[in-house]
Amino acid sequence: MFPRERATAIQVATPERPAIRVAWAQHLDEVRAAQRLRYDVFAGEMGARLNTPLAGHDIDLFDNFCEHLLVCDEATGQVIGTYRVLTPVQAQRVGSTYSDTEFDLTRLRSLRDRMVELGRSCVHRDHRHGGVIMALWGALGAFMVRNQLDTMIGCASIPMLHNGVVSGDMAASIWRQVQATHLAPIEYHVRPRLPLPIEQLDASLNVEPPALIKGYLRLGAKVLGPPAWDPDFNSADLPMMMRIADLPSRYRKHFLGA
Repeated sequence: MFPRERATAIQVATPERPAIRVAWAQHLDEVRAAQRLRYDVFAGEMGARLNTPLAGHDIDLFDNFCEHLLVCDEATGQVIGTYRVLTPVQAQRVGSTYSDTEFDLTRLRSLRDRMVELGRSCVHRDHRHGGVIMALWGALGAFMVRNQLDTMIGCASIPMLHNGVVSGDMAASIWRQVQATHLAPIEYHVRPRLPLPIEQLDASLNVEPPALIKGYLRLGAKVLGPPAWDPDFNSADLPMMMRIADLPSRYRKHFLGA
């Protein structure tokens, strides 16, 4: 297992944005705080149907094998943002990644020994500004460099709810856009196990991708194929990959210190 270092980053406080602290979870109670935040966002806001062993917490079998990155409000100690990180060693221990349950990742097999999976990213509704996401990404970049890893994958969710109606039209439209501009080379394409039925949907909507997906694309991420439908999370999931080598130079020093 990779070391859980307590290196922190403090953001200068302003009246609108209080100071934040970034750290890797050291104890179960810190992981539980992250799982409560995830439950509030995924079930409370997105309407996900979560099969969880502990009420009010988003917990699955991968959690025990992951490192959990936390952003906390420095004044209150409240967890306001989180990612979980599944390393190559731990993915071998659990037998797969979460992404493997949604996609056939056969074409990524040559990358697995240097590939981490990012998942369950969320930010508290009162703190959805760039500072929290930048703090998370900065800590993730340092983790990748420290452990000599070069590839990150994950499922980026697109809500199925659009203008008060549950449909996949928004996801189909976003897939049409990113397919044209950010599709990975064919040797990295993956196949959804439960495909979103793109051909039955309106893919012509003029909609923007969610902020997190736009952020990934700015960092050089590529889309690996069409979205899978995740009925439990009420979302369509895009398979995405970000490689350290593809990080634009303007972000390299900020996230990698190089």
